[in-house]
Amino acid sequence: MKSMTLKSLPELTSDIEKELSAYSPILQRLLINRGITKREDAYRFLFPSFEEHVYDPFLLKDMEKAIDRLYTAIQKKEKVAVYADYDCDGVPGSVIMNDFFLMLGYTNYVVYIPDRHKEGYGLQKSALKGLIENDGVTLIITVDLGITNVQEVAYCMSQGVDVIVTDHHLTGTTIPPAFAVINPKQDDCHYPDPMLCGSGVAFKFVQAFLEKYRDEFGVVEGQEKWLMDMVGLATLSDMVPLVNENRVFAYYGLIVFKKTRRKGLLNLLKKAGVQLGTIVEDDITFMVSPRINAAGRMDHPRHAFDLLATKDSNEALEKSNLLHQYNLTRKNLVKTIMKKAKAKVADRKDHEIIVVGDRDWSPGILGLVASRLVEEYKKPVFVWGGSEEDTILKGSCRSDGSVNMVSLMEKCQNSFETFGGHELAGGFAISLDQVHFLEEKLSEVYKKIKKEMPSEVVYDYDTTLTFDDVTDAVYKDIQKMAPFGVGNSKPIFFFRDSVIKTIRLFGKANEHLELSFQNSTGKFIKAIAFFTRHDSFDEPLEEGKNIQLFASIEKSYFGYKTEVRLKIHTIYIS
Repeated sequence: MKSMTLKSLPELTSDIEKELSAYSPILQRLLINRGITKREDAYRFLFPSFEEHVYDPFLLKDMEKAIDRLYTAIQKKEKVAVYADYDCDGVPGSVIMNDFFLMLGYTNYVVYIPDRHKEGYGLQKSALKGLIENDGVTLIITVDLGITNVQEVAYCMSQGVDVIVTDHHLTGTTIPPAFAVINPKQDDCHYPDPMLCGSGVAFKFVQAFLEKYRDEFGVVEGQEKWLMDMVGLATLSDMVPLVNENRVFAYYGLIVFKKTRRKGLLNLLKKAGVQLGTIVEDDITFMVSPRINAAGRMDHPRHAFDLLATKDSNEALEKSNLLHQYNLTRKNLVKTIMKKAKAKVADRKDHEIIVVGDRDWSPGILGLVASRLVEEYKKPVFVWGGSEEDTILKGSCRSDGSVNMVSLMEKCQNSFETFGGHELAGGFAISLDQVHFLEEKLSEVYKKIKKEMPSEVVYDYDTTLTFDDVTDAVYKDIQKMAPFGVGNSKPIFFFRDSVIKTIRLFGKANEHLELSFQNSTGKFIKAIAFFTRHDSFDEPLEEGKNIQLFASIEKSYFGYKTEVRLKIHTIYIS
């Protein structure tokens, strides 16, 4: 068993303490852990201002050129197409653009979202040809895609159709020959926050256009702020760092979310059991985003667009019911594939890496299956699928935190047709001939990587607390740091030498764990972990056992009953 070592925390010096003296000791600790040690930086972080902390959109390369081209198109009554990605960044971005055109009173436009299964990611020449030849489009604005579609953009431009690319993905070696490219990750773009999501970039486009032409179109000052619910939804869903301008977008996105006028969204939240007035970032990422994504995974993303964009009460109810049903179907499909995957894993040699798949597993849900398998087996996982006719299979991979998935795939790159992603997650394509050798090849590489890893586990945490600190007042103090996500992780607290009082399993299949502990007054404090059981650890948990607990503090509103409790992050048993 690896020994437990606690991460060294930054020192709270007298100078820093003086700078942060306006805040409680726990807030001071959370701030300095995130590198915030100055009074003005702390204020900016804790109290984001839309007016002061949102950057000038014209700092983005090609922005003025792009909005002037749209202005010309509107003046000439050209047909404009918004071509957006099918996920929970692109779809909200397409709604932002749709609402923007409605604000302008311009109706000669079309929103196009590709079919995830039939067309795949990015600009597709067949779709572009249809927009140009059948719809008469002369200007295309992309949302959350296009930066790598050099040939497709060149085709449009050769047909006399201008393309404005708005994207946030990493650029390739060649920038597409578009009329304008708005992407903060371009080498020659010096925008102060290069980490915006696709919808964030689309919003900057809207912001710039209105800043220059608002009066001409009679758009009320600040009306675009109602779009922040979509910007916040995408920013939280796309896992971009929640610092800098993204923090402002997520912060105000949640504020507008609580006031949203979108009939479809209101119906969807009701179906999901989410209370609008108490909504937090976890409700977005765990309850709303999966339902938006379910449309594209199970059918067509247009259903999600219609839900978010509609003004019609009947359509709002119809689409919310549809997406809710798609999500249930998606969950059942994931559950079915999980059973099959676990059976396959049980029947084979135990490797360091899990590679599992079947030719009839839908690629649209493989990432969800991979994430569940990581939770189950605490190992890096690769899941592949396709159809009986496919000779090139598609897959998704997820890390358990022990290895960078892109680096791992790079070391086995001859096994893949294509691959990409980031440290914790990725996607790949692989031939049927190669897939059966993948687990062994990856495991051999992983063993070599593992030898270079430290023998001890360093546990990351924010500070040490006791169960007396699990109170509503402390929760409210912590929430001043919200919204949490990438770049501003939910604080993890260390509860030393915690004695388990009770153990309970809950959920339809008893798949979730609840532990309880006692504070100094005898009050029971609950701690929960989803998709975890008492026997999921190296050593099974028992009542009376002394453990080292790492957990976050959250508030549950389940059944309209509020309760401050812990969410288990890690348990170390000495």
